[in-house]
Amino acid sequence: MPLTAVRHVRKMRGGAQAHLLEADDGQWYVVKFRNNPQHRRVLVNEALCATLLRYLKISAPATALIQVGAGFLAANPECSMQLGTRRVDIEPGWQFGSQYPGDPNRIAVYDFLPDALLPQVANLEDFRAILVFDKWVGNADGRQCVFYRAMVRRTDSAGGHASFVARMIDHGYAFNGPNWDFPESAVQGLYARKLVYDRVRSLDDFEPWLDQVVHFPEEVIDQAWKSIPPDWIEGEEDALDRLLEQFFERRARVPALIESCRESRLNPFPEWPVA
Repeated sequence: MPLTAVRHVRKMRGGAQAHLLEADDGQWYVVKFRNNPQHRRVLVNEALCATLLRYLKISAPATALIQVGAGFLAANPECSMQLGTRRVDIEPGWQFGSQYPGDPNRIAVYDFLPDALLPQVANLEDFRAILVFDKWVGNADGRQCVFYRAMVRRTDSAGGHASFVARMIDHGYAFNGPNWDFPESAVQGLYARKLVYDRVRSLDDFEPWLDQVVHFPEEVIDQAWKSIPPDWIEGEEDALDRLLEQFFERRARVPALIESCRESRLNPFPEWPVA
């Protein structure tokens, strides 16, 4: 559902120079702007990945198109970007929003957990799921995620317990960011902490996500294309069509791309026996 920004909270870290804004649905969003320093294509990448991740049911924030109007920007001059010493005004219009886990004044969100706490993350399997995804989309960045405490439902009872939850964020450098191609590296897309891959013994440990990607329905990719505001891709429609054709054909290569991780000097799967 399209939303409208109503309150500026703060600037976030990162090359895209996103800002945390409150929208008119009462939720908070990390908003990337279409004239961000990394290129407007990173917004297209984010929007495409949001649709794909929802279909695959991989743990990622809800997303929305956020209308940031000229009146809002005039009332919030701190909502701007910086290139060196030069201030860059944000272009009014539709921007990309990734939902924050809750009220930023009440919830603690971490971008790092020490190894002693990682086993307490309720959804560690999502790190295997997102590696399948990152290999498919050619994520040129290291895997980014955030952690926060939430009530997690127990599978054996109606109750729940407080635990850390991981959410996979920042997909602007899928498709190699603004380059829209698929360079390959054995370490591409890996999360920096090998502990999250401790249970990997074979390709079977990347199921069911591997099978879902290899047999991914083309109509979902078409839905992802249609989710993009026209002014984000004006003049680049043909380039996007070519990218998505290559992307769809790439599905069958994902198992081999996962196996290639073992060839890196950092081999993240030490428990996966070498044949």
